[in-house]
Amino acid sequence: MELPTLTLGQYSLVYNMLSLAIAAMVASFAFFTMARAQVSARFRPALVMSSLVVGIAGYHYFRIFESWGHAFSLQNGAYVPTGEPFNDGYRYVDWLLTVPLLVAELVAVLQLPKAIRGSITTRLIIATVLMLVTGYVGEVAGDMGTRNIWGIVSSVPFAYILYVLFVELKRASERESGEVKHKLLMTQLLLLGTWGFYPITYGLPVWFGADFLGATGVIAIQVGYSIADITAKCGYGLMIYSIARAKMDAEGETATGAIVPGPAE
Repeated sequence: MELPTLTLGQYSLVYNMLSLAIAAMVASFAFFTMARAQVSARFRPALVMSSLVVGIAGYHYFRIFESWGHAFSLQNGAYVPTGEPFNDGYRYVDWLLTVPLLVAELVAVLQLPKAIRGSITTRLIIATVLMLVTGYVGEVAGDMGTRNIWGIVSSVPFAYILYVLFVELKRASERESGEVKHKLLMTQLLLLGTWGFYPITYGLPVWFGADFLGATGVIAIQVGYSIADITAKCGYGLMIYSIARAKMDAEGETATGAIVPGPAE
């Protein structure tokens, strides 16, 4: 990425958003770690995965934050590139580790039958890895034609992931309570809304050229990715916790695993 010269406000906006992302990941890690005591044992693996997701993301955001600081220096009231590359590739390393965990934790918290859970989880993980690897090949391509081709290839597993999440998971969760179904739908829509930002950003250089919008494009990508990641990791983890609590309430289960009889029982 050839970096443009930035104003103080532009540089600070990205700097502060990356800092916010780090703080959000660290705070979420602390919450998900402590929240495991508030759910029964069968839901704790999902909370562990939530902790891993934000922990991994927090580390990579720290590295991105450092790289951003090293890539610019303040000269005559503007931030100019130092010549040291800004390593945005940390994002793909992060996604390669966290996106499979994101889909796995949703399947885990629903407590589907073992055979169904194993099949759906395996297929989702394979699809997410294929999506990310093919997307990265296009991301580092030297020309827009190659980037476009790999972007289309990457869209195939992305579409498959959406099919499994919205069709197969819905079908497998028909016996859940109304509250759990509602929270599952909200979680699915959250994923769709946040994940939808990534292919749009991926396609911007194809539509507008490699140096699209100059400084504005660079700022939009970094700020947009930060907001999407906070929502898709921290917000999503909160939804996973909410689903676990809703299933426990529907089944009269306590954090110790004991079943509390309902009024009719």
